[in-house]
This record gives sequence, structure tokens and C-alpha cells, in this order.
Amino acid sequence: MPWFRALVVAVVALASVVEHALADDAVLEFAREGQVVARLDRKALERGCGVATISLDDPYYGRRMSYVACPLLKVLEMGFGETPQQLAAHDYLLRARDGYVKPATGTRLVEPGGQLALADAERERSGLAGWAPIDRKQIDPAPFYVVWTKPEQQDTNLYPWPYQLVRIEIGSIAAEYPDIVPRTAAKDSAAWRGYDIFKTECVACHAINGQGGKVGPDLNVPQSIVEYRPEEQIKAYVRDPETFRHTSMPAHQHLTPAQLDELIAYFRVMSTLKHDPGRLR
Repeated sequence: MPWFRALVVAVVALASVVEHALADDAVLEFAREGQVVARLDRKALERGCGVATISLDDPYYGRRMSYVACPLLKVLEMGFGETPQQLAAHDYLLRARDGYVKPATGTRLVEPGGQLALADAERERSGLAGWAPIDRKQIDPAPFYVVWTKPEQQDTNLYPWPYQLVRIEIGSIAAEYPDIVPRTAAKDSAAWRGYDIFKTECVACHAINGQGGKVGPDLNVPQSIVEYRPEEQIKAYVRDPETFRHTSMPAHQHLTPAQLDELIAYFRVMSTLKHDPGRLR
């Protein structure tokens, strides 16, 4: 049957195209100022990063998972050619295949415990292709997935866990969230130091002027938190929220009194820079 042979040829050709596309997709790009500076596929990553099989409790799968993975710090060193100290000084944008963008500070990404998962180790051991579907949407997390191995790093609101990762970009959280910047304050001021703390500790859960995380309340609009809470109460709540109410907000016992003062200084400046996208006009 000529038509059947033609159909088989077409299917084989289509499979080849799909396979080629997936192979091209399994490349991690590294970019700086919008320009790609390196591209590394799985083989290149494995050759240079000290690949190993790791196991951890995965919050998106809701169970123990095993991955073929590389230390995230080593991956960043390979991609950008910088020291850990230099890498920690940048802000990053972690871009997924579906267009999702997760901002992260360099301080967070260079922490011990970060790993770049290259493959689902359980499926590879079983001879199965690809990854197990992930999250409530049951989508394919390929080609790469940032995971964290320490118990205190399991909170996806505080630590970036982007799957379908295709690009790590040295970028600017300020460019992504321009309305959280204390632009009227001096760069060497307490407010700017508080802004750095907010980017590291708070922006994944809380928004300022509608920009940032959605887990907790917006801290600036319609009213700033410093407009309806006493400063000492705010600092005590940030340090140990469970002393006030049962909440999913984590404690921040590691923040010093000076850092808490800087965070308050940031909130005070932002209270004069309100932009409320949710207000009806």
C-alpha cells in the first residue's frame, strides 16, 4: 500500500524533527545584559560540574525524588566564568521554557544546597524516557530543574525551584519590578540596604506596589505596613511571626536589629512612592 508507506515515512520524519527540537531545547543558556554568553547541554554540564545522583524531598512532587544533578554554584561558575564572590553580587532572572521568570539574588543562588537537576534518576534507572509529570498541572519539567537539598530550603516561596529552566540571566530585579525600588533614597542609605534585604528575604512572598510575590499581603498599597503598625511590632513580627499568630510565614531570626531597622527604613521610603495597580479608577 503506497499510501501506508508514505504515512510511515511521514511519521518517521516527524519523529526526527521532534527529537531534534527536544535535543536543541536541552541546552541551558547563560546571558548577561540580554546577550547570551554561553550555552551548555547536558553532556557539557556533566563533564564539568561534578555530576552525582541526589535524593531529596521535592515540594512540587510531594514525595522523595532522585535526580542526576550538578551543584548550582558550579553551573554558574561554568556559565559565567566568575568566582563565587562575584556571582553572589548579581541579581538573576531564571527563565523557563513556558515564559515563566523567577527573580533571584546571587546571595541565594550560591548557597550550599542548590542543585541543577539534569534528569529524573528514577526514570533513567527504569529505562524510561523523560521526567515524571510535575505539579498540579502535570507538565514535563524538562530540560532542567533547580532543586534544593537542605530541609530549610524546601519552601518554594523563599527559594527558587523553577522547572523547565532554559536560561539563567544576570539581570535586574529592579528592571522586572521597577516599582519596588526606593529611587528617592540615597544609594548608601539604610533604605537601600533594606531594599537588598527585601529582595533576598521578602519579595518571593510579598509585593510592594503590586510587584513581587502573591503569597502574603502587599506591604505598601493601599496602605504601607508602617502606616498602620508600630515599628517595633513589625520588627518583632518579622523576627518571629508565630508569637503573634499561626502562620506559614517563616521566622527571620538571622536578621540583626540593624537589618530590621534598615527594612523599616525601606518601608518608610516606599510609603512615599505608592503606585497602586489594584485601585479602581
